[in-house]
Amino acid sequence: MGFTIGGIREIRSGSRRRGRASECTTVAEYTGLWGWDVVPGARTAAGVCSCGRTNCRERGAHPLDFAPVVPAGATLDEVSESWGEFPGAAVMLPVGRAFDVIEVAESAGRRALVRLERMGLPLGPVAVTPQGRAHFFVAPGAAAELPELLYRMGWDDASLDLHGLGSGTHITAPPSDRGGRGPVRWLRSPALDSATKPPAARLLLGTLAYVAHRSRA
Repeated sequence: MGFTIGGIREIRSGSRRRGRASECTTVAEYTGLWGWDVVPGARTAAGVCSCGRTNCRERGAHPLDFAPVVPAGATLDEVSESWGEFPGAAVMLPVGRAFDVIEVAESAGRRALVRLERMGLPLGPVAVTPQGRAHFFVAPGAAAELPELLYRMGWDDASLDLHGLGSGTHITAPPSDRGGRGPVRWLRSPALDSATKPPAARLLLGTLAYVAHRSRA
Protein backbone atom coordinates (compact mmCIF):
# COMPACT_ATOMS: atom_id res chain seq x y z
CA MET A 1 0.00 0.00 0.00
CA GLY A 2 1.71 3.20 -1.21
CA PHE A 3 1.75 6.74 0.10
CA THR A 4 -0.69 9.23 -1.38
CA ILE A 5 0.57 12.50 -2.87
CA GLY A 6 -1.02 14.31 0.04
CA GLY A 7 0.73 12.00 2.49
CA ILE A 8 4.12 12.64 0.92
CA ARG A 9 3.52 16.37 1.05
CA GLU A 10 2.61 16.14 4.71
CA ILE A 11 5.75 14.14 5.50
CA ARG A 12 7.91 16.69 3.67
CA SER A 13 6.13 19.55 5.37
CA GLY A 14 6.63 17.89 8.75
CA SER A 15 10.32 17.39 8.02
CA ARG A 16 10.69 21.06 7.17
CA ARG A 17 8.91 22.05 10.38
CA ARG A 18 11.15 19.78 12.44
CA GLY A 19 14.21 21.16 10.63
CA ARG A 20 13.18 24.72 11.41
CA ALA A 21 12.48 23.79 15.03
CA SER A 22 15.95 22.25 15.33
CA GLU A 23 17.56 25.35 13.80
CA CYS A 24 15.68 27.62 16.18
CA THR A 25 16.64 25.52 19.19
CA THR A 26 20.32 25.74 18.21
CA VAL A 27 20.13 29.51 17.71
CA ALA A 28 18.25 29.96 21.01
CA GLU A 29 20.99 27.99 22.79
CA TYR A 30 23.59 30.38 21.41
CA THR A 31 21.60 33.52 22.29
CA GLY A 32 20.00 32.43 25.56
CA LEU A 33 22.52 30.04 27.09
CA TRP A 34 25.86 31.29 25.82
CA GLY A 35 24.94 34.95 25.47
CA TRP A 36 26.08 35.36 21.85
CA ASP A 37 24.60 37.38 19.02
CA VAL A 38 23.70 35.30 15.96
CA VAL A 39 23.33 36.27 12.30
CA PRO A 40 21.61 34.23 9.55
CA GLY A 41 24.22 33.24 6.99
CA ALA A 42 24.25 32.22 3.36
CA ARG A 43 24.23 28.59 2.26
CA THR A 44 25.48 27.08 -0.97
CA ALA A 45 24.10 24.33 -3.18
CA ALA A 46 25.72 23.09 -6.40
CA GLY A 47 28.22 25.91 -6.07
CA VAL A 48 25.55 28.61 -6.01
CA CYS A 49 25.32 30.94 -3.00
CA SER A 50 21.91 31.65 -1.51
CA CYS A 51 22.74 35.38 -1.35
CA GLY A 52 21.83 35.56 -5.03
CA ARG A 53 25.07 37.18 -6.20
CA THR A 54 26.54 35.35 -9.18
CA ASN A 55 30.00 36.76 -8.41
CA CYS A 56 29.94 35.94 -4.68
CA ARG A 57 33.49 35.39 -3.44
CA GLU A 58 32.51 33.74 -0.14
CA ARG A 59 29.86 31.32 -1.29
CA GLY A 60 28.03 29.88 1.69
CA ALA A 61 30.43 31.52 4.14
CA HIS A 62 29.11 35.01 4.90
CA PRO A 63 26.17 36.66 6.67
CA LEU A 64 23.08 37.55 4.67
CA ASP A 65 23.29 41.32 4.15
CA PHE A 66 19.54 41.77 4.53
CA ALA A 67 19.13 39.62 7.67
CA PRO A 68 19.00 41.26 11.10
CA VAL A 69 21.13 40.19 14.05
CA VAL A 70 19.37 37.92 16.55
CA PRO A 71 20.63 39.50 19.77
CA ALA A 72 22.15 37.80 22.79
CA GLY A 73 19.43 36.98 25.29
CA ALA A 74 16.75 36.24 22.67
CA THR A 75 14.32 33.56 23.84
CA LEU A 76 13.22 30.53 21.83
CA ASP A 77 9.95 32.25 20.91
CA GLU A 78 11.80 35.37 19.78
CA VAL A 79 14.30 33.28 17.82
CA SER A 80 11.52 31.28 16.17
CA GLU A 81 9.80 34.43 15.01
CA SER A 82 13.00 35.99 13.67
CA TRP A 83 14.68 32.88 12.23
CA GLY A 84 11.43 31.79 10.59
CA GLU A 85 12.08 34.48 7.98
CA PHE A 86 15.33 32.75 6.94
CA PRO A 87 14.71 28.97 7.05
CA GLY A 88 17.80 26.92 6.30
CA ALA A 89 20.19 29.81 6.92
CA ALA A 90 23.63 29.03 8.31
CA VAL A 91 24.23 29.99 11.93
CA MET A 92 26.93 32.67 12.02
CA LEU A 93 28.48 34.41 15.01
CA PRO A 94 29.81 38.00 14.94
CA VAL A 95 33.36 38.10 16.26
CA GLY A 96 34.63 40.93 18.44
CA ARG A 97 31.62 41.30 20.72
CA ALA A 98 31.53 38.43 23.20
CA PHE A 99 34.79 36.88 21.97
CA ASP A 100 37.63 37.08 19.47
CA VAL A 101 39.10 34.07 17.69
CA ILE A 102 42.63 32.77 17.24
CA GLU A 103 42.75 30.67 14.08
CA VAL A 104 45.32 27.98 13.33
CA ALA A 105 45.49 24.89 11.14
CA GLU A 106 43.27 22.11 12.49
CA SER A 107 46.21 19.71 12.95
CA ALA A 108 48.09 22.28 15.01
CA GLY A 109 44.92 23.19 16.91
CA ARG A 110 44.28 19.59 17.92
CA ARG A 111 47.83 19.14 19.22
CA ALA A 112 47.76 22.47 21.02
CA LEU A 113 44.43 21.66 22.66
CA VAL A 114 45.86 18.44 24.13
CA ARG A 115 48.84 20.37 25.52
CA LEU A 116 46.67 23.15 26.94
CA GLU A 117 44.33 20.69 28.65
CA ARG A 118 47.28 18.82 30.19
CA MET A 119 48.64 22.14 31.50
CA GLY A 120 45.30 22.89 33.12
CA LEU A 121 45.01 26.30 31.47
CA PRO A 122 41.59 27.96 31.15
CA LEU A 123 40.04 27.26 27.78
CA GLY A 124 37.08 28.53 25.84
CA PRO A 125 35.17 26.80 23.05
CA VAL A 126 37.17 25.44 20.11
CA ALA A 127 35.61 24.76 16.72
CA VAL A 128 36.98 23.21 13.51
CA THR A 129 35.87 24.00 9.97
CA PRO A 130 35.66 21.63 6.99
CA GLN A 131 38.43 23.72 5.42
CA GLY A 132 40.82 22.42 8.09
CA ARG A 133 40.97 25.44 10.41
CA ALA A 134 40.68 25.50 14.20
CA HIS A 135 39.03 28.44 15.98
CA PHE A 136 39.98 29.10 19.62
CA PHE A 137 37.56 31.48 21.34
CA VAL A 138 39.35 34.07 23.46
CA ALA A 139 38.49 37.36 25.17
CA PRO A 140 37.47 40.28 22.95
CA GLY A 141 40.30 42.54 21.82
CA ALA A 142 42.76 39.71 21.21
CA ALA A 143 42.94 40.20 17.44
CA ALA A 144 44.13 43.79 17.77
CA GLU A 145 46.69 42.83 20.42
CA LEU A 146 47.98 39.72 18.67
CA PRO A 147 50.98 41.17 16.77
CA GLU A 148 52.28 42.89 19.90
CA LEU A 149 51.73 39.82 22.07
CA LEU A 150 53.58 37.60 19.60
CA TYR A 151 56.42 40.11 19.35
CA ARG A 152 56.83 40.17 23.13
CA MET A 153 56.97 36.37 23.13
CA GLY A 154 59.67 36.38 20.48
CA TRP A 155 57.53 35.18 17.59
CA ASP A 156 57.34 36.74 14.14
CA ASP A 157 53.62 36.59 13.39
CA ALA A 158 54.29 36.79 9.64
CA SER A 159 56.06 33.42 9.80
CA LEU A 160 53.25 31.64 11.63
CA ASP A 161 50.03 30.15 10.32
CA LEU A 162 48.24 31.83 13.21
CA HIS A 163 45.73 34.64 12.81
CA GLY A 164 43.43 36.74 14.95
CA LEU A 165 39.82 37.30 13.96
CA GLY A 166 38.19 40.31 15.57
CA SER A 167 35.52 42.93 15.12
CA GLY A 168 33.94 42.99 11.67
CA THR A 169 34.40 39.28 10.98
CA HIS A 170 32.00 36.35 11.35
CA ILE A 171 32.49 32.62 11.82
CA THR A 172 30.15 29.79 10.96
CA ALA A 173 28.92 27.99 14.07
CA PRO A 174 28.32 24.25 14.52
CA PRO A 175 26.48 22.41 13.13
CA SER A 176 26.05 24.62 10.06
CA ASP A 177 27.63 23.82 6.71
CA ARG A 178 30.38 26.18 5.54
CA GLY A 179 30.90 26.82 1.86
CA GLY A 180 29.19 23.59 0.83
CA ARG A 181 32.10 21.54 2.21
CA GLY A 182 30.48 20.11 5.30
CA PRO A 183 29.57 21.07 8.86
CA VAL A 184 31.59 23.03 11.36
CA ARG A 185 32.14 20.94 14.51
CA TRP A 186 33.11 21.53 18.14
CA LEU A 187 36.46 20.22 19.35
CA ARG A 188 35.63 21.70 22.72
CA SER A 189 31.98 22.57 23.29
CA PRO A 190 30.87 25.79 25.01
CA ALA A 191 30.34 25.77 28.76
CA LEU A 192 28.71 28.44 30.88
CA ASP A 193 31.93 29.82 32.33
CA SER A 194 34.05 29.70 29.19
CA ALA A 195 31.33 30.96 26.83
CA THR A 196 30.54 34.07 28.84
CA LYS A 197 34.13 34.73 29.95
CA PRO A 198 36.57 33.27 27.42
CA PRO A 199 40.24 33.24 28.44
CA ALA A 200 42.75 35.98 27.69
CA ALA A 201 44.68 35.24 24.51
CA ARG A 202 48.06 35.55 26.24
CA LEU A 203 47.31 32.44 28.31
CA LEU A 204 47.05 30.26 25.19
CA LEU A 205 49.22 32.09 22.71
CA GLY A 206 52.60 30.67 23.68
CA THR A 207 51.42 27.09 23.18
CA LEU A 208 49.48 27.88 20.00
CA ALA A 209 52.45 29.70 18.48
CA TYR A 210 54.90 26.94 19.44
CA VAL A 211 52.73 24.19 17.94
CA ALA A 212 51.97 26.26 14.83
CA HIS A 213 55.73 26.81 14.39
CA ARG A 214 56.53 23.11 14.90
CA SER A 215 53.84 22.17 12.38
CA ARG A 216 55.74 24.10 9.70
CA ALA A 217 59.01 22.34 10.40
